Amino acid sequence: MKLFSAVERALLGVAMSRPVTSLVGRRPVVIDGQTLAPDLQVLLGLQAIARRRDEQVPIEKMRAMMRSESALVGGDQPIGEVRDLLVAGHPARHYLPSRPGSTDPGPLLVFIHGGGFIEGDLDTHDAPCRMLAERSGVPVLALTYRLGPEHHFPAAHDDVDEAFRWVHDHAEELGVDPKRIAVGGDSAGGNLAASVALTAARVGLPLAWQLLIYPCTDLERDTQSLRLFKTGFYLTQEFMDRAEGSHFVRKENLSDPRASMIHAEIPSDLAPAYLVTAGFDPLRDEGEAYGRRMVEAGVEVELQRHTGLIHGFFNMVGAVGSARAAVEEMADRLRAAVG
Repeated sequence: MKLFSAVERALLGVAMSRPVTSLVGRRPVVIDGQTLAPDLQVLLGLQAIARRRDEQVPIEKMRAMMRSESALVGGDQPIGEVRDLLVAGHPARHYLPSRPGSTDPGPLLVFIHGGGFIEGDLDTHDAPCRMLAERSGVPVLALTYRLGPEHHFPAAHDDVDEAFRWVHDHAEELGVDPKRIAVGGDSAGGNLAASVALTAARVGLPLAWQLLIYPCTDLERDTQSLRLFKTGFYLTQEFMDRAEGSHFVRKENLSDPRASMIHAEIPSDLAPAYLVTAGFDPLRDEGEAYGRRMVEAGVEVELQRHTGLIHGFFNMVGAVGSARAAVEEMADRLRAAVG
């Protein structure tokens, strides 16, 4: 079922066109020495007018709102083939790029969606997963996991660890070379991807690369970026407090190294990482702090801060040119790492 009509999509396209964004950009938003991308300035203005974000609605409604918003800003992205399957008992989606590949076992990105551990699913992240696979030529396997408040920590972490082992156990039927598997995720999914990578290093499961997109790495955060961007830039402290209270119900869970990997012991043989942050994101500083911790442990890390972007840009590949360019860069790094 189409969540948005052609008229709604067309109106968004007009609003996000270069002439309009250029007009709005005459009064740039500058904070912490960074300038907000003009197209995102427009999008945030439209969101405020439409009042599309309400952090206190029932969680089921919040989940539906995320699906509808993602469909609008994600657009229709081409892909060779999409297969739905079960991975360790949970729904998953396998994206196969159009370009013909070898019949030999090849690479795979195992992708874990974000959503604060309480929302997000295969549909909310369908567009960027299609784009990553199609541009990079690397198949993407998107996972799901148990969410709060129905399920509590460590349910999500257990699920993705089990799913990653399943991928290795079924590598042959997936057409995958176990030595060319990467893991990635955004926000809460970036937290889970980082956790999977740490577990893989500890138990000796091969992992070639990490794609960590504005990951949550410190649930007890007290950072400058949180103070600067806790409201007005899509992700809010109000949402984070609600989300974390719904999944990490016991206070001691917040400092658990599986949940806050800023406290984890980092193996020196941890997979190389491409860690992406957004300048106008309350999670910016904790993500970069985790990147520095990995470097200190001897891990190869490339840190990329997109100074003009906001949290959630990964899902906006169909509507926001600056966001699309950043995701294209991720796909190119993915191809170089494992493709």
